[in-house]
Amino acid sequence: MSVKEELVKVCHLVYKNKFVAAYDGNISARTENNTILITRSGICKGDVTADNIIETDFVGHIISGKGKISTENKLHFFIYQNRKDAKAVVHCHPVYATALGLIEENFLAHYFPEVLLTLGKIPVCRYATPSTSEVTDSIERYLADSNAFILQNHGAVTIGNSVMDAYYKMEKLEHTAKTILAARAIGNPRTLTEKNIRDLLSISESTYGIKSDINKIL
Repeated sequence: MSVKEELVKVCHLVYKNKFVAAYDGNISARTENNTILITRSGICKGDVTADNIIETDFVGHIISGKGKISTENKLHFFIYQNRKDAKAVVHCHPVYATALGLIEENFLAHYFPEVLLTLGKIPVCRYATPSTSEVTDSIERYLADSNAFILQNHGAVTIGNSVMDAYYKMEKLEHTAKTILAARAIGNPRTLTEKNIRDLLSISESTYGIKSDINKIL
């Protein structure tokens, strides 16, 4: 499957799973030619075809494709310019993660081992006017160490090593948010202790060779 085909597939998935509504959301990927493929503006992600994907350089000059580039292009280009490992970016408005973005401050607490190991520390970035440089300013200090971001009053962003990887991170983030909110509805959910976290990171390093800076996780 080509990168463009994968983009179309993920567009349909985020719409099918109600991570977006109407014309919401934007998805992009870095190509082998070091260009960017990004969804055009003003189209329902459930209706996206290959013809709705625009190819640009890293500052938004259109190389191929028809239509207006996504209005959130600054966010995508900023991530690619500052994270050489980023191969794809998914920006959606999933209900539960967005709801947490209305009430949470700073970072999500660590509740789940699998989330800690796959998403790491999840910042809640201060509110910024959509489609402006305020959005890039709000994520800048977290960008080097995070792959999932909740934007106050404005949805969520995930970064992946492929389009599907970025999508799965979004799916994991939304499932996590839904579970946290369900737990809060019936009581006071327990968080992982510092010892729990240290043990997890030790296992991750010894088993998978993934070394994490504990000071950036706590």
